[in-house]
Order: sequence, then C-alpha cells, then structure tokens
Amino acid sequence: MTQFDDRERAFESKFAHDEEMRFRITARRNRLLGQWAARQMGLSEAETESYAKDVVRSDFEEAGDHDVVRKVLGDLTAAGVDCDEEQVVQALRNKEIEARRQIIEATNL
Repeated sequence: MTQFDDRERAFESKFAHDEEMRFRITARRNRLLGQWAARQMGLSEAETESYAKDVVRSDFEEAGDHDVVRKVLGDLTAAGVDCDEEQVVQALRNKEIEARRQIIEATNL
C-alpha cells in the first residue's frame, strides 16, 4: 500500500508542478503580447510595462484566450494601428513559444 501512496503523491506533485508551469507560461505570454502591442502603439517604456500588466490581468475575465485577444485588438484598433484578429492571434502563438522557452531556460539554471 505504501508504494501506491508514494505513486499517488508523486502524481499529485507532478500535476501541481505542471499547472504552475502552465500558469507561469500563460502569464509570461500575455506580458510579452502586451509589450508587443505597446510597441505597435508607440507607447513609452513606463506605459509599456503598465499596459503589459493590464493585458495579464485581462486574462482573468473569462476562460480561454478570447478576452486577451479582444483587449489587445480593441486597444490596437483604438490607437489607429492597422491590425486584425488573425495578426493578434498569430502574435499570441509566437509569444507563447517565446514564453515557454524563457520559463524553461529560467528553471534549468
């Protein structure tokens, strides 16, 4: 029975670790997307950091990525940047790859 308990604890620990990593990658991805969008809008460095934090917070509105895409696309459009939803979604995908790489590199140090 002890071996079963050990395996169960190991599984729970791995699940918790994987969920934490997923959360960190998503938050980093959203921050990177916010920085990308801020550059498109020509924001200052201080405004860029503030905007990136707003994009991270926007992900808590609903499940999935629609809230983030909607916020960034709306802000880009309001700023007069010629951009469509597909471009924002593609940037989101690219930033996820970059975020995953950054998080993995940081944890392997």
